[in-house]
Amino acid sequence: MFKKLSLVIVVLSSVAFANIYNLKPMKITKDISCVIGDINPPTKQNKGFVSNMCFVDMGDTLVVLDAGPTYKFAKEFHSLMQVQYPDHTISHVILSNYHDDRVQGASYFKELGAKIVGHTTINEDIKENPSKFQRMKRILPKEVVEGTKVIDADMLVEGGDTIKGLTKTLQIIKPSQISEEKSDIAIYSKDDSFLFVGNIVFNGRLLSYKNSSNMDGWIEAIEDLAKMDVEHFLGGHGKEYHKDSYKPSLEYLQILRRDVRKAYEDGVDIIDVKKHVKADKFEYMNHFDQLNSLNIQAYYNQLEWE
Repeated sequence: MFKKLSLVIVVLSSVAFANIYNLKPMKITKDISCVIGDINPPTKQNKGFVSNMCFVDMGDTLVVLDAGPTYKFAKEFHSLMQVQYPDHTISHVILSNYHDDRVQGASYFKELGAKIVGHTTINEDIKENPSKFQRMKRILPKEVVEGTKVIDADMLVEGGDTIKGLTKTLQIIKPSQISEEKSDIAIYSKDDSFLFVGNIVFNGRLLSYKNSSNMDGWIEAIEDLAKMDVEHFLGGHGKEYHKDSYKPSLEYLQILRRDVRKAYEDGVDIIDVKKHVKADKFEYMNHFDQLNSLNIQAYYNQLEWE
């Protein structure tokens, strides 16, 4: 009887401490490793892990780029870092925007003593969009979202700010006032020729243009970031990180702006605008049909209110 009870305890303990996400790091440079999220929306299968995040060795500490979708994700990601850097603490977590898949692990890192960094608008975005943070709770099992909560950033930046470590400095860039969101920022490491741009660039799936997005600002943001001519350019979704990985996002937005605006100015009804948008070359991207239609509608509606 005692042996059977001991076996049950061992099995339950293994389940309790088993990894949920089984994260696999991808080394971008000597000092930067990233995990690449699923390019689909959050599901029970991907457990909300749909966006990319990274950690940077600053010499004596680590800086984390985005916090992930759940408390348990952040905890597992930290365990991944400890394997490679057992003596490093986490000094900062930089949130590239306010979306649930990027910020909901922040409370775990806050418990470790890390400063949570975001654009000056990020806490406002969080407060103004409470429904955004119900998605994971609806989709994921309770054991996955257990402990997850949304917290404010405690270090707010405008852009042009820096985070300094023992061996390198990270620069926080605000390339335009609003791109996909007003809280979008990018993080640059000159020493690594590396740029992490969050939802400013998508790969593998079509980007999502929302009512809160700004077409001119988004295009301006990518064009300005492209001028930096870095070797590694990683967006918030997709596994591409070569220096030209921004080009599909930029070209798609340019086509959307040109063709939707022309159709609007020509008096084309919103129902028929899709026929006038020449974006077929991006049909290879995941969720093209659905997102392209929604993007066209969102931008057309904005033009009506200009």
